[in-house]
Amino acid sequence: MTVTKSKILIVEDDPDVAEMLTAYFRSQEYDVSTVNWGEDGVRSAQQSTPDLVILDIRLPDIDGYEVARRLRTDRRTGDVPIIFLTEKRDRADRLQGLEIGADDYITKPFDIQELRLRVRNALKRVSQGSLTNPVTGLPEGALVDEKLSEVLGKDGFALLFVSLANMDSFREVYGFVASDDVLRAVSLMIGNTMREFSRPDDFLGHLTGTDFILVVPPSNLAALSEKLRSRLDQSVEYFYPIKDREQMAKRTDRLGAKLAEVATLKGYTTDVEQVKAELLNHKNR
Repeated sequence: MTVTKSKILIVEDDPDVAEMLTAYFRSQEYDVSTVNWGEDGVRSAQQSTPDLVILDIRLPDIDGYEVARRLRTDRRTGDVPIIFLTEKRDRADRLQGLEIGADDYITKPFDIQELRLRVRNALKRVSQGSLTNPVTGLPEGALVDEKLSEVLGKDGFALLFVSLANMDSFREVYGFVASDDVLRAVSLMIGNTMREFSRPDDFLGHLTGTDFILVVPPSNLAALSEKLRSRLDQSVEYFYPIKDREQMAKRTDRLGAKLAEVATLKGYTTDVEQVKAELLNHKNR
């Protein structure tokens, strides 16, 4: 049986980097095409839709941000995953890329194995239709919306929101692989704690990549929240290398967890987006 290779479009003006990436991803059994100019990248993607784009920001004609904008506003390429590959390290630059709709942002010099994992995860997310998170395997997107629609306005259900704070700062210092390890560890910790209070209707999923939502019975909410808060608070420092733990304990941008409880869903309407917005608002308080 013939296996269709995933198509990767690389838009990179540095010939050495472009050649290295092309050779590497072809060795990983991807169908790779490469262009050196932004306009050529847009044209190539529109002519033959890739499964993923690796996009440099600094290009000789239009920049990578403009390329991404055009891809996102074109019906043919609007959902294609984009990974920015760039020398820009400022938080504002990264946020600009993410606001346009980039799926990932990796700075040069980069670890090719890390980039390989980011490509694999992005392609896996697309193939699964964004129903499960590629890092933790937990439900997200439509599956979470479906569960919320099922329980909103009903007795016997409560929500617990768990948000990981300062993951961006952690990722900038230690990289995507380390931040993925944190997400997996936290998801396992939440799941294991839930099982101590479990019932068949309990649910754990993602609101965003770093935000979790739990649907549990109101009778278990307080005890579960207290135990989970305690375990997360005690565990955070161990995500850092030993040499950095003392220093990070004094910093305001260290990893942390914020929890919010919704004790009853009976008075809520069935507006899932409103409930999600209220929970995500908790992160900024």
